[in-house]
Amino acid sequence: MNFRLPISISKLSLVAALALCLHARVSGQQIGKYVPVPAGSDADHAISEINSTTDPAQKLALIDKFAAGPGQGDMALVANELYVNYYIAQKQYDKAFEYGDKIFAIDSGNFNNAMNMIRAASEKGDGERLVGYGEKLRAILAAYQASPAPSGESAEAWEQKKKQTITDSDESIRYAQQAIFSGAYQTQDPAKRGAQLLRFANAFPDSTYASQALGVAASSYQQAQNAPKMLEVANSVLAKYPDNLGMLLLLSDYYGEKGEQLDKAEAYAQKASTLADKAPRPDGVSEEQWKQQTALQKGLALSTLGQVNLQKKNSAAAVQNFQAASPLLKSNDTSYARNQYRLGFAFINLKKMPEAKAAFTDAASLNTPYKQPAQEKLKGIVTTPAAKKRAS
Repeated sequence: MNFRLPISISKLSLVAALALCLHARVSGQQIGKYVPVPAGSDADHAISEINSTTDPAQKLALIDKFAAGPGQGDMALVANELYVNYYIAQKQYDKAFEYGDKIFAIDSGNFNNAMNMIRAASEKGDGERLVGYGEKLRAILAAYQASPAPSGESAEAWEQKKKQTITDSDESIRYAQQAIFSGAYQTQDPAKRGAQLLRFANAFPDSTYASQALGVAASSYQQAQNAPKMLEVANSVLAKYPDNLGMLLLLSDYYGEKGEQLDKAEAYAQKASTLADKAPRPDGVSEEQWKQQTALQKGLALSTLGQVNLQKKNSAAAVQNFQAASPLLKSNDTSYARNQYRLGFAFINLKKMPEAKAAFTDAASLNTPYKQPAQEKLKGIVTTPAAKKRAS
């Protein structure tokens, strides 16, 4: 099944989200340790000089000087943050990860550092790290929400403060989820893509991207030929979202092709066909694009029904469904060729050899995995004398 990624993460958006984190840190509403820098101190002067320096080599030298001097003890957290920001700006992401891990060693609940690491992994295009830091972010949020009130603060006031801090961080969290989902989605290896998207959905089950992540994960496992994992994920999606059109198509196609659970396959395909007719057009999708997409979905459902008919030895019904699917699948060469290839077998079962030959010729005319098998079937089709006589 094909899934369209509706939103791509922009680096500007993530930078904006990190700016919100910085504002929260300055205002004192933050998740993680807070290290005050006394005004007028050596550390304050050193940081001001670092921030005002534009030359990269000079800035790094000043950070090194700070780390060796005022940036000791509690200030090591500040020194490592300076290194992280420097190396991200210089696009030296592995060094940024190195210092980010040092921050986590000092303060495992540092929200701002998790956001920085997600930014670095997003810019590097490292899906595995993105998901890993996403899981770290989720753990940080969970630990913060469960944390008891500090000494001297009432439980009620602390709960209110935590609630407000999470609310202030909502936009940053949404940007992080968008970045993680997008990065995992773009992972080329289908098995890794499936695993990363599943981890994302498990970490952020309430995310607006969770359902789509699971759908793409199931499709990715199918592409990786990991049927048990595909079935596990797809069935879990349908248990939560019984009208998920993509999963209905995926499972009905799988069962129909395998000749397993044919009644379920038929019910899923029929439901998918109905949903394709009624599905509302999403925002940002043109009328023409939506018409083509729903036609393809309807065609896939009908083709699956035809395959179920074949498995149930009802070739006449199979022909009817395959023929109805044919014009709807024209926009996708592989789906169309497979439908015509199946149609050829239905005609053979009905001993309609000229029609079978035409269907296999259609399948062989397109450069798809069905080209060679269709050509092989054509070699074996011989029009009988009776058929020739009728044709004349």
